[in-house]
Amino acid sequence: MAFTRTYDEGEPQRVNKWLAQSGVCSRREAEALIANGLVSIDGEVVEDVGRKILPGQTLVLADRATAQLDAAVTYMVHKPKGVVSAQPDPGQVPAARLLTRQNQWGVDKVAIPQSGDLLPPIGRLDKDSRGLLLLSADGVVAKAVIGPQSDLEKEYRVAVMGELTEEKIELLRFGLELDGRELRPAEVEVISDQRLRFVLREGRNRQIRRMCELVDLKVVDLFRVRIGPLDLGDMPEGRWRPLTSAERAALING
Repeated sequence: MAFTRTYDEGEPQRVNKWLAQSGVCSRREAEALIANGLVSIDGEVVEDVGRKILPGQTLVLADRATAQLDAAVTYMVHKPKGVVSAQPDPGQVPAARLLTRQNQWGVDKVAIPQSGDLLPPIGRLDKDSRGLLLLSADGVVAKAVIGPQSDLEKEYRVAVMGELTEEKIELLRFGLELDGRELRPAEVEVISDQRLRFVLREGRNRQIRRMCELVDLKVVDLFRVRIGPLDLGDMPEGRWRPLTSAERAALING
């Protein structure tokens, strides 16, 4: 069934902006749908990407548009330790293998990815880390989360061994380099004995572990709890669910 929605706000608004704010798609996706003649208002195909919708008008997305938007599903997974994010070495278990009917959590039945589906991780977690992992072939989501212009926060709970000092905490917050490049400022705070909370806005390879090594701390547990507006919440380890359209919109517009 085609997507149909009546605009009920008080002032005219650009169609691409309204669709993005409504959680239907990103602005760029909306512009592509318009360019392909897949958006109409009150029965008239929208041809101008700058077109505004007026109060009381009804927008319809063609069936082909909704099929395109529904095709790229993003999955939220609670990755356990010992599971790898992407291509496994012999004997290893990839996170995509967790996407079974038995492991589905918190939603009614949805389509299960086929074994041949390409589901790369969006922001990897190494084998010894656990927590929130996104799997998707959705390029718009990938760009929003790990693209060079991404400013989304990634939050972690980290247990360490070694002496914790204020000087080390200040260095972790700002002042370290990896691979010859200065790291962006990070939020770092002590939340309990030998446990830290990290909030990063970048994702260098094994960044937190390497940051800690630079100040003579050893990470013994690393748990990602949040990516931007997405929180792992009480999802059990090893379980998964698809993102809602509103969650996807929050990521890509966030």
